[in-house]
Amino acid sequence: MSEPRADDTPDSTLAEFDRLASAILENLQKVINGKTEVATLSLVVLLAEGHLLVEDVPGVGKTTLAKALARSVGCTVSRIQFTPDLLPSDVTGVSIYNQHEREFEFKPGAVFANIVIADEINRASPKTQSALLECMEERQVSIDGQTYFLEAPFSVVATQNPIEMEGTYALPEAQRDRFMVRVSMGYPDARAELAMLHNRELVSPLEQIEAVVTRTELQSMIETARSVFVSPAVEQYAVNIAQATRRDSEIRLGVSPRATLHLVRAAKVTAALDGRDYVLPDDIDALVVPVLAHRVLLTRRSLADNRGGSARAVDDVLRRIVSSTPVPLVATRMA
Repeated sequence: MSEPRADDTPDSTLAEFDRLASAILENLQKVINGKTEVATLSLVVLLAEGHLLVEDVPGVGKTTLAKALARSVGCTVSRIQFTPDLLPSDVTGVSIYNQHEREFEFKPGAVFANIVIADEINRASPKTQSALLECMEERQVSIDGQTYFLEAPFSVVATQNPIEMEGTYALPEAQRDRFMVRVSMGYPDARAELAMLHNRELVSPLEQIEAVVTRTELQSMIETARSVFVSPAVEQYAVNIAQATRRDSEIRLGVSPRATLHLVRAAKVTAALDGRDYVLPDDIDALVVPVLAHRVLLTRRSLADNRGGSARAVDDVLRRIVSSTPVPLVATRMA
């Protein structure tokens, strides 16, 4: 049996992971000033093979973040502008009769790419929105009795504006549950906004973004994150938090088992970004709100009692659940 190479050690693998992740984050921070946490979460979702929902008011950089993430990796990218007249076949594809060959020929839709930017997703009809359900969960498209598989990696980065409700269709619970993380851009502080004015006076920084990670390197990063160790105690901790959302008196709809799976997968990436090959309870705690908040529905009484808005109310309830869930003592590495 041959001796293992020095560059195959866990430490060297994590070092390469960190190098590539830093390059992607540096790219994102060139166009998203002062939003380090949002940039990091978007990278976590990509490396955890999840989907990202970016929700905020117009003009704060939702689409810019999605484009910068897509341009930073050497993968195929498509962009879908969701509008009320968009058809499901525009998303998934359609079978067209080829008169020369005398048979139906499948024309792939925009979803056949490694990274799909779904811009203003809540402006399309529910029928068109539902065309993404199978794609996002099963990484495949079924049309006319035929199944077409999507190439890995596959990630949807969707944006929506929650303020302009006229002419929009709210995402149903089943659709929201397929997004691993929901982030809100928020307004930049004065320093970041001033830097944006200087940086974009002559040319948009987005035009200068180039791929810093190849598709092969991205796949390697995903595999590295998958191999991060999660002890049974940490898994139980994640389950306990999920179970608590289903029993809490202030919540009328708790999170799904899919949410628990997403929470652990995202925690693995977070650990790898921190240079560890094992997950800590702190990784779970940091991700509870981004991963679970958009899946939780509060009772009417809880919403009425909270004056800070529904989003803040959900965040507060989830933080209370985390603080009241016993933190386990965990093994840092697999025995």
